[in-house]
Amino acid sequence: MRRFEGRCAVVTGGGGGIGGAVCRRLAEEGARVAVWDLDAAAAERCAAALTAAGGEAAAFAVDIAERPSVDAALAATEARLGPVDLLVNNAGWDVFRPFLKTEPALWQRIIAINLTGALNTHHAVLPGMVERGRGRIVNVASDAARVGSSGEAVYAACKGGLVAFSKTLAREHARHGITVNVVCPGPTETALLQGVLDTAADPAKLAEAFRRAVPMGRLGRPDDLPGAIAFLGSDDAGYVTGQVLSVSGGLTMNG
Repeated sequence: MRRFEGRCAVVTGGGGGIGGAVCRRLAEEGARVAVWDLDAAAAERCAAALTAAGGEAAAFAVDIAERPSVDAALAATEARLGPVDLLVNNAGWDVFRPFLKTEPALWQRIIAINLTGALNTHHAVLPGMVERGRGRIVNVASDAARVGSSGEAVYAACKGGLVAFSKTLAREHARHGITVNVVCPGPTETALLQGVLDTAADPAKLAEAFRRAVPMGRLGRPDDLPGAIAFLGSDDAGYVTGQVLSVSGGLTMNG
């Protein structure tokens, strides 16, 4: 099934675990994939692997927290791969620490990456989608946005804000043929999670606590996410907007 044939998809954080898995799935389904990542080498590795597998992809070094960097990456993407049909906001970063042991400088960095970065990418990409009368946006938030997560207060606040922001844009742009939906992973085996564990007082104990909290009895894996993201980014979900889907082994059950 090649639901994205002839379409251009941007994936932020595309050089990472979940982002890379999403890029592979979209390329397999025919998308021209723009791999956006702060880590230029990781983006290049991902794009090279997609190309070697027969897909069409290009890597772009971009700091989503900086609007000029986003604008430059978008211009380069559209010159190389064409207008953006699908935006997957996946980039994220966190430090595991109780709120009273954090400081404003850390808050600002977490907010810049997890919330301001998404605002920048939406604000850059949406005008073209509005002009063309179609588009798909899938935002990767977190189950922390739905139920909270001890040690991740500011991160959870950002992801909760991203959920509310997504629902608002879904309302504002439904008439333009644009859908905006959210996927919420639970704890997933990525470099981001390992970084969070490394900042904990007892990483092994925290990892086991995460695992025990999941009814399916294991942490998520990057390949658990692309199916849901591809569905919401495709025409199969053309009548779905403003929705939040947890892909977390039952960690969060809302309905």
